[in-house]
Amino acid sequence: MTYGLLDGDPTVQKEAKERKREILRLREELKLLQDGVRGEETEPPVASCRCHFFDGCGDLQPPLPPGGGEHWVDEVLRRRFLRLARWKEKRRRLDRSLPVSSLMEFNREDEIQQLSLSTDFLVELSDGIFAKRDSTSSFATFSHQAVDFILASLRNILSTKRERELVEEIIDGLVARLMKRMCTISENNCTSDSGSVDWSDAQFSVQHLFRKLGQEEFIGQRIILAVSQKISNLSEMLLLVDPFDDSFPDMHGNMFIMIQLIEFLISDYIKNWLCCEQFDKKFFEEWARSILKARKDLEVLENINGLYVVYIERVIGRLAREVAPAAHQGKLNLDVFSKLLC
Repeated sequence: MTYGLLDGDPTVQKEAKERKREILRLREELKLLQDGVRGEETEPPVASCRCHFFDGCGDLQPPLPPGGGEHWVDEVLRRRFLRLARWKEKRRRLDRSLPVSSLMEFNREDEIQQLSLSTDFLVELSDGIFAKRDSTSSFATFSHQAVDFILASLRNILSTKRERELVEEIIDGLVARLMKRMCTISENNCTSDSGSVDWSDAQFSVQHLFRKLGQEEFIGQRIILAVSQKISNLSEMLLLVDPFDDSFPDMHGNMFIMIQLIEFLISDYIKNWLCCEQFDKKFFEEWARSILKARKDLEVLENINGLYVVYIERVIGRLAREVAPAAHQGKLNLDVFSKLLC
């Protein structure tokens, strides 16, 4: 009887929700702090069907028009993916030296917890592609399911307008962790030509994950902001690093991968973002200013590599053309738009 009364007490329920929310926040911080400590796991077999998720990787082309509905197969794949993600969560928990209570035990149907779990799963998949140096069919299939699940869960959560701050932390953490992998420095960059090509392929795979995740405005705008800030940071590093340093070629390649990613996201999705009712205009202005700052930082490197400036100028020019109608309609800050034209 005592437990029943406590369960029905609104104050107790509110405190329980606050504790769970705090645990989720702490878990996101812990994942960022412990990033890089990963163990090998044995995955269940996957069907060797052809997945087209990575078709068009690295190509600048408009996205396909959205479908007219959701097929029942999509629901089956989502359920299968969630079972696999939970299985990997249990395996990871068993491999830890100290027992950590699973957040899934609180409420297995909580979409915020499922969103956090699916982001962990996607990051682990990206780790596997760097470790194996081989873009296997299982990586394409599972990453496809993970991205679709993340996007579907995020849309459902945002539609309820609840726990927005916690969702922002989860997505920002996902972007930061994938960014670390996409802009990594090869440990064996002097071994062989084939090794460097494989490493580059893994980086482009992560770039493609960003591109697919970016179709959701909530994620896409955060990706561009993080990438543009990373470009500014990397430009300062390139200004100081020795051109004969072993890491210089990788840093040079990372710069082009990041600028290309911004171009992909703007080309693929900016028009759709502007049409969204929940489009965050202030966030757009923030990353637009960040891109302009990145251009100014890259101008300092023009003597080292003038292609940086040429490429970022092309991206800014495309952005200005895409947002011009919305700016003239008063949907965007004309001051920011005018700076894009300079």
